[in-house]
Amino acid sequence: MITAIVLIKTSVDRIPEIAESIAALDNVSEVFSVTGTYDLIAMVRVPKHDDLADVIPGRISKIEGVEGTDTHVAFRTYSQHDLEAAFAIGLDA
Repeated sequence: MITAIVLIKTSVDRIPEIAESIAALDNVSEVFSVTGTYDLIAMVRVPKHDDLADVIPGRISKIEGVEGTDTHVAFRTYSQHDLEAAFAIGLDA
């Protein structure tokens, strides 16, 4: 399984709607709204590298309000628990 971390710039006034549209796509496992240079981060998981083209430029980039993406392909996952904890900071139920 190939994991890509996709940093996404969006129309600021439409972040929730854009995030929901991205989250509904096949192969997108999570979408986070974040502070900083980018507005959203999406975790994309696909079986092979060629599938990234179908998901990122083929679908994510075509969603109305997505202004740009910056994709980082993961080499290894060291700890699923640590990754989930890092993205869950401040989201206590």
